[in-house]
Amino acid sequence: MGPLNQALTLFLSLLVEATPFLLLGVAFSSILAIWVDERALVKRLPKHPALAALTGSLFGCLFPVCECGNVPVARRLLMQGAPSAMAIGFLLAAPTVNPIVFWATWVAFRDQPAMVFWRVGLTVIIAVIMGWLFSTQKDLRPFLQPAIARAMAPPAQATAVESSRSSGNDLLSGGTFLLQGQGQTLKLDAPFAEVMGAVAVLPQSASDKFRAVLEMMLQEFRELGAVLVMGSAIAATVQVAIPREWILALGQGPITSILAMMVLAWVVSICSTVDSFFALSFASVFTSGSLLAFLVFGPMIDLKNISLLLTTFKGPAVAYLFVLAALLTFVMTLAVNLYTNW
Repeated sequence: MGPLNQALTLFLSLLVEATPFLLLGVAFSSILAIWVDERALVKRLPKHPALAALTGSLFGCLFPVCECGNVPVARRLLMQGAPSAMAIGFLLAAPTVNPIVFWATWVAFRDQPAMVFWRVGLTVIIAVIMGWLFSTQKDLRPFLQPAIARAMAPPAQATAVESSRSSGNDLLSGGTFLLQGQGQTLKLDAPFAEVMGAVAVLPQSASDKFRAVLEMMLQEFRELGAVLVMGSAIAATVQVAIPREWILALGQGPITSILAMMVLAWVVSICSTVDSFFALSFASVFTSGSLLAFLVFGPMIDLKNISLLLTTFKGPAVAYLFVLAALLTFVMTLAVNLYTNW
């Protein structure tokens, strides 16, 4: 098989693997918009950054989406005023801390059950730390793409905006538009006052709500699907261009093995629901800490996922997420290599 055919095969496999989970995330985001009183949910979230981040990390149990579907849900939560710590915690932990991935990892490492709990535990710890760090930024809008930032109320105006809204008449859609009834939409690149002043008519009947969910899913999937195609193409190209033997040759030491598996996780961009079976194929060659590094770091930040993150966050914020997640993963999995015997 030539390099071009190999790249095309990898591209299609990534796309086919990721698209159902992107649809799942978009569906959750749209259902959240129509059926859930988001403001009431946000009011009940804990205010302490660490507790908010922990809550967001565990939300994956309720919203079992992988790294292709967590972005629209996290973006939706941010736009509705959820604490930044909670949104970041969900963004980083949801692809791993959910029943589907827990079960898949348990099946793959049935002879090493500790791997399952280490994977979930380290993921939650890293997500909580990063969510808490992001919460120190009182106004998260400078880190967000302009359209998303303009859809969020500034801290100084949040109370005024909330009091000016009628109870349940306004509704921000899944990602880019504000529904206004009669099929009209208002783009979020309009001025903040215009966006916040627009009033939508909530669908009342079940059939109207179902139709509104489908419309939101179509809008958001059209936006995120395009960047998913681009990210999958980049990931497939990199996999073909970089010989995998170069990465595997580094897998003998406690430090180099972790670095090699983190690079491999970033490059291959395998969905978190099946990555444990991929990691299992290296279990006889690589250290336990390096396998954990692959399982923890890959679902947080991979080459395919970066393009989706850039639909919500600016480039420097994505780079900050990438570097910090990489450092925390490396330190914790190195401790596993040095101080554990499993």
